[in-house]
Amino acid sequence: MEAKKSLKAAAACALSVAMLFAGAACGTSDGSDDAASSDSGSKSSELTGYDVSSVQKDDDIAKLLPDYVTKDSKLTIGMDTSYAPAEFLAEDGKTPVGFDVDIAKALAQVFGLEADPETANFDSIIPSVGSKYDIGISSFTVTKERLEAVDFVSHFDAGSAWAVKKGNSNKIDVSDLCGKKVAVQTATMQETEANKMAKQCEADGKDKLEVISSKLQTDVTTNVVTGKADVFYADSPVAGYAIAQTDGQLEMLGKVEGVAPEGIVIKKGDSQMDEAVQKAVQKLIDDGTYLKILKYWGVEDGAIETSEINTPGAE
Repeated sequence: MEAKKSLKAAAACALSVAMLFAGAACGTSDGSDDAASSDSGSKSSELTGYDVSSVQKDDDIAKLLPDYVTKDSKLTIGMDTSYAPAEFLAEDGKTPVGFDVDIAKALAQVFGLEADPETANFDSIIPSVGSKYDIGISSFTVTKERLEAVDFVSHFDAGSAWAVKKGNSNKIDVSDLCGKKVAVQTATMQETEANKMAKQCEADGKDKLEVISSKLQTDVTTNVVTGKADVFYADSPVAGYAIAQTDGQLEMLGKVEGVAPEGIVIKKGDSQMDEAVQKAVQKLIDDGTYLKILKYWGVEDGAIETSEINTPGAE
């Protein structure tokens, strides 16, 4: 899949660069959910989401839901709203939007529940699913390591991509990043891979590869724009969107790599919830709602045809 060639023109010009990065350099050192909400609020898009109100409740699927989900008539979803175009905050600084948000809302419609997307730091979501959140939807790549802690229902395919300043004046080569500074989001697969590269540089006796981790993807992007980092590494849809939003300041380096499934996080061993979510996602795929959502956000290259439970994608 090629990152974001199909991005909507509206997405590409939705924000000025100043608006996108206002306050981003301040970071989020306290790591609080409030910080995630406030920092990403000034970095939103004019896109408001695909209207899923016409999606009807499916009684057979809804009956599969466990009582802990249905007791309050809400589907509570944990998501890191700094990860456009998957999940981020609208211009009001409060309302979650993005293709993951729209999929979550459509799932809630199938279940006959009210969608309740809640902003959280990325690394706090998986430990909180089954207690604070009914599910987690936040561009989680399905990995063997994560499958040890939670269950997954696949809903999207994404790869990883590198981005540098336009023109690549520093001559960054991703085949040898020793001596460079790599920006990544905390607790992502890309952070894991960057740390592996750093250890290899050390083992080979080469210059240090410095990994700069940030709680928010907006801060990751800012680190490259401002020169704090040489390159960033992120999910391909996110990298493409960030590039489009920086008004020509960034460009992709190389091709999208390592395409793997992303999934909806469910409490470990909850086979009842696994089945309900898988059937609901498949229903949205089959009736065309799913693809309409992805096309609205310009990410249809990541569409899947079959949703699966606990299928590992990346190491």
